[in-house]
Amino acid sequence: MKTFIRIAVATAAGLCLSAQALAADLKVGFITSLSGPVSSLGIPYGKGIQAAAAYKSRIGGHKVQLIQLDDASDPSTAARNARKLIDEDKVDVIIGTAGSPGALAIAAVARETRTPLISIANANLPGPDGAWMVTIPQPAPLMIGAVVDHMKKAGIKTVGYIGFSDAWGDLVYDSLMQAAGPAGIKVLTNERYARADTSVTGQALKIVAAHPDAVITGGSGTPGALPYIALAERGYHGPIFGTHALINPDFIRVGGAAVEGLIAPTGPVVVAEQLPASNPIRKVAMDFRAAYEKANGVAPSDAFSAYSFDAWLIFADAAARALATKAEPGTPQFRVALHDAINSTKELVGTHGVYNFRPDSRYGSDERSRVIVKLVGGQWKLIP
Repeated sequence: MKTFIRIAVATAAGLCLSAQALAADLKVGFITSLSGPVSSLGIPYGKGIQAAAAYKSRIGGHKVQLIQLDDASDPSTAARNARKLIDEDKVDVIIGTAGSPGALAIAAVARETRTPLISIANANLPGPDGAWMVTIPQPAPLMIGAVVDHMKKAGIKTVGYIGFSDAWGDLVYDSLMQAAGPAGIKVLTNERYARADTSVTGQALKIVAAHPDAVITGGSGTPGALPYIALAERGYHGPIFGTHALINPDFIRVGGAAVEGLIAPTGPVVVAEQLPASNPIRKVAMDFRAAYEKANGVAPSDAFSAYSFDAWLIFADAAARALATKAEPGTPQFRVALHDAINSTKELVGTHGVYNFRPDSRYGSDERSRVIVKLVGGQWKLIP
């Protein structure tokens, strides 16, 4: 009889522990753009998160569930997806999305529901509005500053600008204006176009007529190739510059000869094998490449998949510390603990940089997260 009781108690305890383990699974809500004009970025983001989930599928003994939704490149859909993931799926964190407008829409939901958001698009909300988000891509001022430094060394005195007519186009232009004046460079144009536009002929003609020494754009993905093509067709053959939002194979494919010679800033992962062995980012970047190839069957050829991989590394590091508070995943208490842990991340080495977050800073990058590259023969080459 005593043996029976011991077995029964042990069995009951085992069932209880199993139920607790299931209840304690960590849940990550991932939103990206698998369709629409931002899909050339959204699809790589999706491949990067799959590599990350396979690379680190358990944290502190807890299984991690990944729930992915497509926002079709629409900010309102991104916000609805975020609400569904939080209200119905009870996720602990959201990672997303491919475009800045969509990320800002998710940020509003994250703030309202007090759910951590790790943005993989370049988006920033100052003050309380952005208190529940951090941003993985390098801030525009950091990257544009490096480009302007390169322009100054090359003797460029005037530059033409064309960018998206949205938050990303504004970020690049504002950063350019902040850096160009002190460097003695005059910005001659501020042309804009929508992500879904198929022609920028008028804008290109205005830039050519201004006779700038160089041109820089504030676009991303395949739509980011449109100005370079239009400028080449209108006879412009001067130096061309871009941002880290252009580093993907579809941009190179669509841009063709018109984007050959483009100079842009990017994260170290893009030229990982060209980095010195002493650079700590090199090892993590090479680990990412191996994980990506294992998950997707091909080697990565873009910068964007690595952003979602880094977002997962940041989540994993913070979740391990949040679990130490004994708060239960799936609860408001755990989301608060996870938020606090993310915002106290220190010297976490990723593929794009070494991350440090503070409650008053949405970005975690510094000068270690940028290099300057040039497109030569369809391949990105590190400029020392």
